[in-house]
Amino acid sequence: QVQLVESGGGLVQAGGSLRLSCSGTGGTFSNYAMGWFRQAPGKEREFVAAISGRFGIRNYVESVKGRFTISRDNGKNTVYLQMNSLKPEDTAVYYCAAGRSSARSSSKDYDYWGQGTQVTVSS
Repeated sequence: QVQLVESGGGLVQAGGSLRLSCSGTGGTFSNYAMGWFRQAPGKEREFVAAISGRFGIRNYVESVKGRFTISRDNGKNTVYLQMNSLKPEDTAVYYCAAGRSSARSSSKDYDYWGQGTQVTVSS
């Protein structure tokens, strides 16, 4: 059983930056692809970014390309999401997830989820 804990959310002005972290315990971290998803009020959960376990293959939703960067440190069992040039439409609860498939964008490919961290971008 893998447990995931996100941190780093908060309130930031448009154009600002935040870095989210997700720490994992209970499994061999490098065996898992890691993803970030987000859910805004009244909307479905959507894929943001993912990174494969060993080779660091990355995948992003089009709306964050060039602004967000996903990375991981398998020695620290941690995945990061660096978010730059934030926009009000990035406001959401951000979740990290772990799965066996490589950097997929479907939530169905992820087996373990964190509790989420709120990101609010003011205009």
